[in-house]
Amino acid sequence: MTDHTTPATGSGLLTLAEAADYLRAPVATLQYWRHLGSGPAGFRIGRRVMYHRQDIDRWIATQQEAESVRR
Repeated sequence: MTDHTTPATGSGLLTLAEAADYLRAPVATLQYWRHLGSGPAGFRIGRRVMYHRQDIDRWIATQQEAESVRR
């Protein structure tokens, strides 16, 4: 049986729901960040919003750097 709560590690391509799980944030938060242009880079494949895991990791690193500069 496949565990749908854990993102597939093979391709590094995540759906919106998988990216939200990965970031431990609600799907609505990622949608809002996408609307504002402030979240991780996502793109559309047809009607689905997808994310590269490395883009999410890069965005997290940027957020960490910005936080350390503010302190």
